[in-house]
Amino acid sequence: MSLLREIQDSAIDSKVKLPDLLRKCKVLAARLGNAELSAWVDYELNGYNNREDLPEYRILHVHSYGHFSGPFGSGLRGAPIPPSTIPEQLRDLVTTAYIMDPLSSLDSMSASKDVEDPRYPWPPDVVACFGNRIYENMNCISAWQLIPRGAIVGIIDTVRNRILSFVLEIEKEAPDAGEDALNEKTLSPERITQVFNTYIAGNVGNLAEGGRDVSQTTTLHIQTGNFESLKTYLSALGIPLEDVGELEEALVKDKEGNENEIGEGTTNWIAKMIQKASRGLLNISASVIGNVLTKAILQYLGMQ
Repeated sequence: MSLLREIQDSAIDSKVKLPDLLRKCKVLAARLGNAELSAWVDYELNGYNNREDLPEYRILHVHSYGHFSGPFGSGLRGAPIPPSTIPEQLRDLVTTAYIMDPLSSLDSMSASKDVEDPRYPWPPDVVACFGNRIYENMNCISAWQLIPRGAIVGIIDTVRNRILSFVLEIEKEAPDAGEDALNEKTLSPERITQVFNTYIAGNVGNLAEGGRDVSQTTTLHIQTGNFESLKTYLSALGIPLEDVGELEEALVKDKEGNENEIGEGTTNWIAKMIQKASRGLLNISASVIGNVLTKAILQYLGMQ
């Protein structure tokens, strides 16, 4: 059985542990020579270190609750915390959970049906500073985000579904891709990256960028003054050809008088791509696309 078919069967079979499925994807990433897939698998297996790296399916809308003590022995247990009682800059703490745990931990959470839904405690400093503002004449003893078990199951299913979609698309274009020798690639690296961005990364800009190591790998494919190499790179990121054409026109117009910087037309083009990303029209998040495009264009211009 080919590796692609093996991964498909494992993705469909709920009895196969997700970490085992991901390790098979790690092997596939090595055979395909795809750093983006490898980085994503490592994040899912080992957990995420930064919120900025999280894919959108790991960011959940949740509710917060707390235990409160009042005068004369009064109190509240497990009372909901209204977001409006917390300063706006910290309100995210009440309503948004960033699930950074390894998938093995999430698998255990989803399987523990005899215990309460998982809780993510608030930082003690926040409880100490704002705990007396939530309910009148009461002080918050502890507070937490309540993570619905169904949402954890949803994350696990999302990972399985994205893996399945990815390998099905790869198999459709190159059935033997998972069996390639290290020096024989059936699919181009750019096409594999495009499939990854479409079926796994979704709107995740950091994964599309590939993290620090992946960014270096992909950017090196851009040759100074060679627009075709830049075009290939941008297409792999999911930038429509029409927009790539507009960039080429902007670069030509900016060339005179802007030898040491990105010109106005190119800057406006980058801003346009950021706006498109913010509306969900690209497979890269608005928070990182500007940095990704700027680095790529600087590489093309020979300024980086």
